[in-house]
Amino acid sequence: MSKLRARFWETVPLKKLTPAEWEALCDGCGKCCLNKLEYEDTGEVEYTRIACRLLDGETCRCSDYGNRFAHVPECVRLTPKSLPKIAYWMPATCAYRLLWQGETLPDWHPLVTGDPDSTHKAGQSVKGWTLPEGSVPEDDWDDYVIPGDWTGQGIG
Repeated sequence: MSKLRARFWETVPLKKLTPAEWEALCDGCGKCCLNKLEYEDTGEVEYTRIACRLLDGETCRCSDYGNRFAHVPECVRLTPKSLPKIAYWMPATCAYRLLWQGETLPDWHPLVTGDPDSTHKAGQSVKGWTLPEGSVPEDDWDDYVIPGDWTGQGIG
């Protein structure tokens, strides 16, 4: 892995990050990998407990990240260019969204703590409480909507 510049997220614009720095922004929460319901008439987005079929529910990481688009064609390719179009449905705690909005990283983010498990320790991940996508028929996903605006708060 390439060497990361010290505290790059505080000084380097998103468009100027190296690929390694861009990837390092992900806190490993798994929130973005939850299936969502978006209502066309209102634009409202609701998260469900149903995870993408590639999400490992214990590590909150993609089980085949390098090949994810072959398995999940609808998986979103997050780039500095696509971010403005999709930030509205990203979790409130997402580093990409926060930095795009001119905010700072949360104090539990692994880049801030130096601990790759700090997201889980802070209760900010979906670790251990998701359901696999194939276990629930899509017509029933609304039965698994997570109530309220939980994406900015601890989950576990």
